[in-house]
Amino acid sequence: MHNNETYDNEKLLLNAKMPESIERGAYTNCMLISHTQEEFLMDFLMSSPSNGIVVARLITSPGHIKRMLKALQDNVKVYEKNFSKITPAKEPELISFKPK
Repeated sequence: MHNNETYDNEKLLLNAKMPESIERGAYTNCMLISHTQEEFLMDFLMSSPSNGIVVARLITSPGHIKRMLKALQDNVKVYEKNFSKITPAKEPELISFKPK
């Protein structure tokens, strides 16, 4: 066991440092996903009618993306149980970004 890790009820808890540049978060209203056999790439954007900017990029393995998907689904269920049903946002008719 590494000195930053402790076991609690057979679950691994990791103490992670959060850099200030990430701590404040980034607003995103668009996500582009691509993949290869070895990894998934997710670009999170803040877009407006005239332009968009990538605010974060995540790269992860197919196995981990499955765990992330399950965690998101579980959290949506808890949210909807505690607050209210989430209505999906309308999908844009067409999104096309050209790298600058």
